[in-house]
Amino acid sequence: LIGGRGSYAHLFLPLFDVNSKAYFYDLNTKINHKINDNNSVFLSGYFGRDLFNVSERFVNIYGNAVGNLRWNHLFSDKLFSNLSLIYSDYYYGLELDFVGFEWNSGIQNFNVKYDLKHYLSDKLQMNYGLNSIYYVFNPGKIVPNSPDSGIIEEQLTKKYANENAVYVDIEHQISENLSVEYGLRASQFNRFGQDEFFVYQNNNPVEFDPFTLTYREANPIDTISPGRSGTLKSFFNLEPRVSMSYTFKENNSIKASYTRLAQYLHLLSNTSSPTPLDVWTPSGPFVEPQLLDQYAMGYFRNIKSGAYTLETEVFYKDIQNRIDYIDGANLIANNAIEQVILNGQARAYGLEILFRKNEGQFKGWLAYTLSRSEQRTPGRTLNFDTGRSNLETGINFGDWYSTPFDKTHDLSLYGSFELNDKWSFNANFVYQTGQPTNYPIGQFEFEGLSVPYYGLRNKERLPDYHRLDISAILTPRKNKGRKVQSEWVFSIYNAYNRMNAASINFRENEDTGRNEAVRTAIFGIVPSVTYNFKF
Repeated sequence: LIGGRGSYAHLFLPLFDVNSKAYFYDLNTKINHKINDNNSVFLSGYFGRDLFNVSERFVNIYGNAVGNLRWNHLFSDKLFSNLSLIYSDYYYGLELDFVGFEWNSGIQNFNVKYDLKHYLSDKLQMNYGLNSIYYVFNPGKIVPNSPDSGIIEEQLTKKYANENAVYVDIEHQISENLSVEYGLRASQFNRFGQDEFFVYQNNNPVEFDPFTLTYREANPIDTISPGRSGTLKSFFNLEPRVSMSYTFKENNSIKASYTRLAQYLHLLSNTSSPTPLDVWTPSGPFVEPQLLDQYAMGYFRNIKSGAYTLETEVFYKDIQNRIDYIDGANLIANNAIEQVILNGQARAYGLEILFRKNEGQFKGWLAYTLSRSEQRTPGRTLNFDTGRSNLETGINFGDWYSTPFDKTHDLSLYGSFELNDKWSFNANFVYQTGQPTNYPIGQFEFEGLSVPYYGLRNKERLPDYHRLDISAILTPRKNKGRKVQSEWVFSIYNAYNRMNAASINFRENEDTGRNEAVRTAIFGIVPSVTYNFKF
């Protein structure tokens, strides 16, 4: 199997005097070979890239390359296994022409997995296995992008880690109406040594100034070279999980679940930039693993023998050791990310509703989510004497604030109508609350320059996101009886040309001298014609 995709709308942008670009391409491949009745091997690969370019001054390229070799073995008709060797390479790059350098970063991992499925009986299934992942984190390589850049080429210190886990999961059909799934995963994470590691006074990489109420990067008191053979810090966590589903009165069922997860990789995301900036960092001496406790309860109902279905679910997530960056932090090409992050906690909770119409000429669904995603990063209680006040403000004075992923309302409405065996029509409407962001609340003059200053974290939002997509599908009647089946798709993405904001930036108008807000939107209305065929 070989498959590929690529967008090409950017090729037409110069016709409209648009200097920005946005496109993607990817490739999927898969080959399998059946050795005998009990053994098969599979080799698959993926490569993809996304590019976002703002007038050649800001270029963002990111993507993944993945290779997977899997061996499937049947011990019996009740027990089989999958042994997988996986390589993954995540790339994230920026070119900042106005600064004069390129920044290339990424994460490589090598993963070995061995999973077994064991059907003990018609009502009892056991899944168990183990895996080991070796990580190489590249915080970035800085390269000047022009002869007059003034930037010196530099490779930031790479980080290394290993994650091991074993698990067992049991699916148990206790009765005709009641099924339960329960399991346990044990995970262990080793943060290995590196070529260069900073040491800080009192083991504190972030300092707080009680006079200005601001955080700042601490200066290292020493630099050591532990090498990759040593271990900087190790972590161990147990991750239990349990879920149940109960069916009653034939067309009704309820479900409930609890899950604990440990995540050893942390994401720092700054959504105030023209394109979201993502920086990944592993757990280690200054960063504890994230621990999630998730609770969920849902209700499902079949209406009119399945002609309609209704699904609802409520959930609550509690996350420990959620990091965030201090005000004024430099995330790009930072060789000591621990100097700009604080530890906190997060929570997310909400209600999800999905209503479907499954039969008839007209089909569709309505999905709605009401939720909140919040974070709290209080000031630390220091256990040593600073000679000044130990009172810290944290972020937003320790109060809860919206995370970059918070969307209060998320609505999707989809409908399809089959007029006859030749024509069908689709429509899709999406509405989402605007993404949290930061706007300046004032400005001050410094050496003739107007410098904006900002208020509390994520107190503002981008405008709400919404759009309507419509399409018509033509299936020629002459296809009947032919080996080649084809169809035409006429569609309009964002039919009413809503210019949804990817970001909003502020600048001084060159003509009036007054401040103004500038909205950056990636796509407006996009009409398209597609021809599909299969044989």
